[in-house]
Amino acid sequence: MATEQGIVIKAGLPHRENMALVKTVQSSACEACSARGQCNPDVKGKDREVEAINLVDARAGDVIQISMDTAALLKATFLLYVFPILCMLIGAFAGNGVGKALGMNPSAISALVGITSFIASMVLVRKQAGIMALKMKYQPKITRIIGRGTSAPTDGCGPNAPDSIQERVA
Repeated sequence: MATEQGIVIKAGLPHRENMALVKTVQSSACEACSARGQCNPDVKGKDREVEAINLVDARAGDVIQISMDTAALLKATFLLYVFPILCMLIGAFAGNGVGKALGMNPSAISALVGITSFIASMVLVRKQAGIMALKMKYQPKITRIIGRGTSAPTDGCGPNAPDSIQERVA
């Protein structure tokens, strides 16, 4: 389970009551997240606001833990990073074979088919990411309340947040 800590900015969003808006610090886990396009960077660019499923009835100002299933994270990582490279390599090898068979320049055909395969795979990845973002298992979930806030934070930090969390998201 991939986990991050953050602070609830708003609980019970208009479009979905079981969701919360959470402020977190961007980490390497963000790169593979299928919902990364829905995150909004703040002015500093390191903090992120992400919608998460509120499983623990967290309220605004609460310091919480967000979790995402490791299998879903690995699938998203494979789709984003490995799949396009595999498509490009397969396309390049196929283009090389086709170029030799047709008596054309195998390097040029290999490059053309490889680049075309890469672009086609990126279009497919983009489409699949949109589908995955709608599925509950690919969405981040609030799984634990670390500290309770007493009111909605004005600076993104709950009054009961541990110092390390306040420093990270302030």
